[in-house]
Amino acid sequence: MIKSMTGFARSERTTAAGVLAWELRGVNHRYLEVGLRVPEELRGSEADFRQAIAATARRGKVDATLYLRNQAAGAPEIEFDDKLLDRLVESALLVQRRLGAAARIDAVDLLRWPGVIRDAERDIAPLAAAAQELLMIALAAFSDSRASEGARIADMLRSRAQGVQRIIGEVAARLPEVQARIRARLQERLAALTGEGNPERLEQEIAMLLQKMDVAEELDRLQSHVAEMSRSLAADEAVGRKLDFLMQEFNREANTLSSKSQDVETTRSAVELKVLIEQMREQIQNVE
Repeated sequence: MIKSMTGFARSERTTAAGVLAWELRGVNHRYLEVGLRVPEELRGSEADFRQAIAATARRGKVDATLYLRNQAAGAPEIEFDDKLLDRLVESALLVQRRLGAAARIDAVDLLRWPGVIRDAERDIAPLAAAAQELLMIALAAFSDSRASEGARIADMLRSRAQGVQRIIGEVAARLPEVQARIRARLQERLAALTGEGNPERLEQEIAMLLQKMDVAEELDRLQSHVAEMSRSLAADEAVGRKLDFLMQEFNREANTLSSKSQDVETTRSAVELKVLIEQMREQIQNVE
């Protein structure tokens, strides 16, 4: 089952630290590129987050954002460095004794001293674990989103592949008639150029020219490419690059078919074939 590189998912959960929410967005890219944005307190878990994303998405540009909205249930606790505050008070009192009434101790100034007020310490491990678990939920939904789009692309590719097979069948069915007309035309032209000529040599010349104009080999290779594409669409792996290469091979055979064509209908079929190949190529740019 193929997957598209485009997708979106969001998962949210309320924790003791606040509301966690992951948002994942995927777009086309030649390789895997992960853009990760997380709250400052969870920077230490970035490597784990990236590893989880890389295990799910193998190609594409994935933007992953983790939001943390703190709960507004009461004012945050304030912690003081008591020892530092005691030393500051002692120093302020000493200055006051020396300067007398002119010196005034301002409690707000003391609290502004670097290090007096410190952030309350909290255990980040539960928050990191909750974020990791929530990421796995978001990645599952993200994978489903990409698989759903991939299924749509696969249906389109199979439909166009059926069109390619139809064209191959039509061109192959006309080959005997086309070759007979070409042979007759060549016999007339060669006979006119050489008069009676050598019948054996004439037949050799005709056979060589017919071989150069023969498109049976191109039709066989096109049929082989269709079969390979069907196998790739059924594979449980990233096949975008392989399919892109196959489209190049499809296009090469279609161009050769067009250049060798000595028949108006075959030329029209080659043009129709190129249109189908281009439609497939455009969709394959989205495949992981």
